[in-house]
Amino acid sequence: MAYRLAINGYGRIGQCVLRALYERQRTPPMVVVAINEPASIEAIAYLTRYDTTHGRFPGQVSTNNNHLVIDNNPIRIFNQPSPSQLDWQAVGIDLLLECSGSFKDRATAEVHLARGAPRLLFSQPALADVDATIVYGINEQLLSQQQRIVSSASCTTNCIVPVLKTLNDALGIEYGTMTTIHSAMNDQPVIDAWHKNDLRLTRSALHSIIPVDTGLAKGINRLLPELKDRFTTSAVRVPTINVSCIDLTTQLSRDTSVAQVNHILEQETSGRLAGIMGFSNEPHASVDFNHDSRSCIVDGSQTRVSGGRLVRLLCWFDNEWGFANRMLDVASHWLATVEREKPLRCSP
Repeated sequence: MAYRLAINGYGRIGQCVLRALYERQRTPPMVVVAINEPASIEAIAYLTRYDTTHGRFPGQVSTNNNHLVIDNNPIRIFNQPSPSQLDWQAVGIDLLLECSGSFKDRATAEVHLARGAPRLLFSQPALADVDATIVYGINEQLLSQQQRIVSSASCTTNCIVPVLKTLNDALGIEYGTMTTIHSAMNDQPVIDAWHKNDLRLTRSALHSIIPVDTGLAKGINRLLPELKDRFTTSAVRVPTINVSCIDLTTQLSRDTSVAQVNHILEQETSGRLAGIMGFSNEPHASVDFNHDSRSCIVDGSQTRVSGGRLVRLLCWFDNEWGFANRMLDVASHWLATVEREKPLRCSP
């Protein structure tokens, strides 16, 4: 029997999560049975059927009353603006995927729990009071039946943490800096327009490279405490609709070479990080990684070493599709863990 999921917020990640469930087979199986989204059901169906970035949906999409129907599987649509107005209990879910990006605090998450969601998984970094922050392939073993509110971190954290852990385990990291070069997002206007308090984000996403704030350093501290406060981070948005990269420079503890660094990272792609981290020596452009389900692809052609210990890497990632797939990996692992840890019933 499949685990029953609901999605709160049907934006870029919510749409990719749903599509990924239909494009990839997972064990244990999971199915989306409900979506809460302010848009009309006609708009939800349209945005499911057609996608500029990832192409047409691979299944049949239709509507029936207040249900989105995909390949004859009905998905209940809610249009509630507040978690307090939802009735997750009525649809009987095992896990809520919180993809709205509207909040990251435990108190609001607990409102969803009070409305019948047994567990909640954030699609973004949450505050420190959640039960766990998980990067799949690094610390999913921390998931347990007792946890109720968990974060899948961010697309950038999922990209760089496997690389940092691999380098630190093999060669040791003293300190470093990194710049995320990120595709445009829906919090940017197409033409200049007011946007909250960040004046840089009032500028057109189509015409500028725009510096933005990033919490990536906090994510590294949380996921890799052995590297706490060793990295500074920055980010810029660029006028592309998908696929981003991280330009990483780090000082190692031991002398190395381009060949050794690439060998260490490439080995992990067929080992414990298979399907999570990739490696390529080919001459790439960002579009080559559109719809790539891995969290990170190290571009070996861009690896540089100065003075034996100063290493520069370029790491590509599909910030939508890769993250959505990792979110589902976390969900699958968590639900399987919950099932496995359930107490056995004693025979009468």
